[in-house]
Amino acid sequence: MIEVVGTAIDPIIADQKISIFQPDVLTLDIEMPRMDGLTFLKKLMTVSPLPVLMVSSITDGGAKATLRALEYGAVDFICKPSNQDSDSMKNFAELLIEKIIMVSKSKMKRSRTTRILPAILQNEIIDKKFTADVILPMKDPREVKGRSEKVIAIGSSTGGTEVIDEILSNLPDTLPGILIAQHMPEKFTEAFANRLNEKSDILVREARNNDRIYKGTAFVAPGGKHMLLRADKDGYRIEINEGPPVNRLKPSVDVLFRSVSLAAGKSALGIILTGMGNDGAAGLLEMKQAGAVTIAQDEASCVVYGMPNEARKLGAVDMEKNIGGIVDYIRSFSE
Repeated sequence: MIEVVGTAIDPIIADQKISIFQPDVLTLDIEMPRMDGLTFLKKLMTVSPLPVLMVSSITDGGAKATLRALEYGAVDFICKPSNQDSDSMKNFAELLIEKIIMVSKSKMKRSRTTRILPAILQNEIIDKKFTADVILPMKDPREVKGRSEKVIAIGSSTGGTEVIDEILSNLPDTLPGILIAQHMPEKFTEAFANRLNEKSDILVREARNNDRIYKGTAFVAPGGKHMLLRADKDGYRIEINEGPPVNRLKPSVDVLFRSVSLAAGKSALGIILTGMGNDGAAGLLEMKQAGAVTIAQDEASCVVYGMPNEARKLGAVDMEKNIGGIVDYIRSFSE
């Protein structure tokens, strides 16, 4: 059961109501009058953290702002429907309820909420605008270090963006190629890949059909499409297709993992990270049965221990590790 205890048209009013009602979950829009949602979120997480679900527009700017919100501590996000017809609004309402319940059960640390915005600061933050990240030039793929004989496949959902960021930013560019299926919509995956590329020694970008897998490269499955691994006489390549959703999702982690089990077999490493639901569990089992090493993020370090737990219950997991342990194992997974 969900009870809406209060609404607010801007963060100044929200500050007052959060202090009064002490909500279990806050839904927060990025675009609001008097103060943008990112500024408010950053102050909230500094002073009185509580689980936050961001409400975002499906635009380039909305994608970049949402990724920044996840970096600031928001648990998850939901996109506003592009259509206002009854079916779209019904689907949005159902997903919103599902995500609110999930966010309420996350491991986000809470504290008793006090006033977030001291009066002395309120005049300083009116009408601030979000500034998009500066995208650095893409690393030249010709600089990578040869064909990858092994493949690392990573699947994640809620909480996964920050975990993947931490993993990739701590890896050298000499490791096998990495394929990432993160549950995100179109536009968001490109912004996510660009952000990872800025912060990593590895070349990272959104995957395209027929991309070749080289050492020191990582590819993010594009939102709204499936990413698969294929093998041929020249090594590994990526296939992007428009197949139907699997587990209600595109991209699906199961689709990626199953293709890796067939194309790479024992030359692969499968990693399932934090996320809601069971996507990836069956595919990880197929990877294990094909001889791949399989790792699940441990419960203590997960925002949501759904996907790793489902994989564990299926017997698909060789070992459970925290983020540091996953980084250490990937570093050892050399050619």
